[in-house]
Amino acid sequence: MNSTNGKAHIASIAVATPPYTVNQAQAGAFLVKHYSDKLSPKSLAILRKIFAHPGVSRRHLAVDDLACLVDEHPDNRIARYTHWAVNLSSQAIVNALTLIGLTMEDVSGLVVNTCTGYICPGISTYLIEKLGISDKVRAHDLVGSGCGGAIPNLQICEDMLKGSGEGVIVSVSVEICSATFQMDDDLSLIVSNAIFADGAAASVLWRRPEGLALIDSVSRYEPRHRDDIRYVYRNGQLHNQLSVSLPEIASKTVAKVVTDLLRPWGLRIEDIKHWAFHPGGEKIIDAIRNEIGLSEVHLHATRDVLARYGNMSSPTVFFVLQEILDRGSIQPGDWCVMVAFGAGLCAHACLLKA
Repeated sequence: MNSTNGKAHIASIAVATPPYTVNQAQAGAFLVKHYSDKLSPKSLAILRKIFAHPGVSRRHLAVDDLACLVDEHPDNRIARYTHWAVNLSSQAIVNALTLIGLTMEDVSGLVVNTCTGYICPGISTYLIEKLGISDKVRAHDLVGSGCGGAIPNLQICEDMLKGSGEGVIVSVSVEICSATFQMDDDLSLIVSNAIFADGAAASVLWRRPEGLALIDSVSRYEPRHRDDIRYVYRNGQLHNQLSVSLPEIASKTVAKVVTDLLRPWGLRIEDIKHWAFHPGGEKIIDAIRNEIGLSEVHLHATRDVLARYGNMSSPTVFFVLQEILDRGSIQPGDWCVMVAFGAGLCAHACLLKA
């Protein structure tokens, strides 16, 4: 029996980034210029070392100029978040549908996840208006899943597909991480400002046996590690909080969720030809490689996305999957595992088959 029979399929993927790009030398110089008076000599030395690391070369940010980040008013920040979240999501949706010859009339469901801004009503309603999606569409907005949010989003879309008739379900992950920019004498903020960026990804799910079949997915939550990776509010503003222990914690949780995913299917690590990991950072990628026992070949796409885009939070794992598909290395029958992790601490894994 074909294991893909009756399964939802990812028909297409499209990604979008804002046009403004910054390399690490420019970003580091900006922080030193505007915030060196807030940083201790030790922190300045750490900053220069982190920004000189080749793991990230450039990033896309939803700004016209870095200067707008300095003392940005909260009202301007949420307006910037809303503008770019809607525009990038729209670009990704249109491109994902166009790739498979569909239009907005074919969309019967829409799920949007984000963690870097909160608006009410949610982004989905702006997309319905901007793109002319049916006012009868089933739409949901998910918040608070952090960098791991793309896979829970996909799980909900898969469930929605069962009642969609001939329509398709669109999954959108969008983050404007620059809308949470903060800077102080805090290692978490120094690291965050060295790796985080902005972007969106859309995927289209349908019933046809074409594309990547969603065979299974699993999730694992470790609330005892909540404070190791999360946003916290200080003076009414989001501040990213990252533990120095995160590589070890995240890699062990990822290894558990991968085991949970593969074991019921009788699969082993060596049976999986393609791996799409959320690129949480160079040290985290290294820790996952060592914990699971992967070769560097399996991590090429993950590292390449980190280098060219940085960490865009939830959509980033779809950038990695898109990179794998663009390389043309996936053959019919190949297994692929997609893994995302983030605030919670949570980890999610999805088993795909070409």
